[in-house]
Amino acid sequence: MKKYKLTNETKEWCGTTLHRIEYLKDFSNVKKGEKGGWIEKEENLSQDGNARVSGDAQVYGNAQVFGNARVYGDAWVSGDAWVSGDARVSGDAQVYGNAQVFGNARVYGNARVYGDARVYGELKLIGGYFYHTKSKTEVIEKVELENDYELLCREPKLDKEEEDNLVGKEVEVTVGGKKYKAVIQEA
Repeated sequence: MKKYKLTNETKEWCGTTLHRIEYLKDFSNVKKGEKGGWIEKEENLSQDGNARVSGDAQVYGNAQVFGNARVYGDAWVSGDAWVSGDARVSGDAQVYGNAQVFGNARVYGNARVYGDARVYGELKLIGGYFYHTKSKTEVIEKVELENDYELLCREPKLDKEEEDNLVGKEVEVTVGGKKYKAVIQEA
């Protein structure tokens, strides 16, 4: 049995017709008859598993949402991007191009993930842009901040000896003019 159907309620988005979905059975915290988000075609949202699209979220193009993934709020997923595992994409976040979001990753707020970028594991991306191409490799490190926020640092300039000496030390980081305290942890 299918878990959702495309309804006759449609809207145009960037020259693409999107259909509101309606869930046909209860699963996870979704109830039969509940209206979901917007998708272009059935290939955008798996009929298997607990994956769902809700709110005003949009999934279109060759993008796919599957596994236990959720796309909700005003988020959109497009191009050849996919969201899977227990990943969440929400708020005004956008995932597009060949980007992949999976595992327990969270992409929300005004975050943008695109190109060949992969966001996975326990990573939480709440703002800014995360872009990657196959021809360029970047080292990104995560610094946890107060209130469950994390800071991504590009190409940290520490050698191994400095890294060992800094583990466990509290540092002050300035982001957008605001200062945060963080404790350096082992990777």
